[in-house]
Amino acid sequence: QLQLVESGGGLVQPGGSLRLSCAASGFTLDDYVMGWFRQAPGKEREGVACISKSGGFQVYEDFVKGRITISRDNAKNTVYLQMNSLEPEDTAVYYCAAAEHLDRDYCEITRGVYDNWGQGTRVTVSS
Repeated sequence: QLQLVESGGGLVQPGGSLRLSCAASGFTLDDYVMGWFRQAPGKEREGVACISKSGGFQVYEDFVKGRITISRDNAKNTVYLQMNSLEPEDTAVYYCAAAEHLDRDYCEITRGVYDNWGQGTRVTVSS
């Protein structure tokens, strides 16, 4: 059974950092494109970043460029989201997602291409 479990969320002050992890089980991670999404209270779920199966291609939404880095360790079946210079506007539940049917060196941050989702980890940025 394919499962994604996020961790690493919590309360952090503005300007702080967090590293989120997404542990995959029940499947081979390097067969999947991985993405991170977030959903703030009262808002739609939005894409944050994605990484190709090979790890060599990433896409970031404009609002996180320069502050967030997505990476993957296929040997550990884990995907990471390093978040720096966090802002109150980054407060949200963060979800990782997996997509199988994309080319190996490509990814996109489109909700509809991801068919496997974790339960999310909450990030609160507040002083």
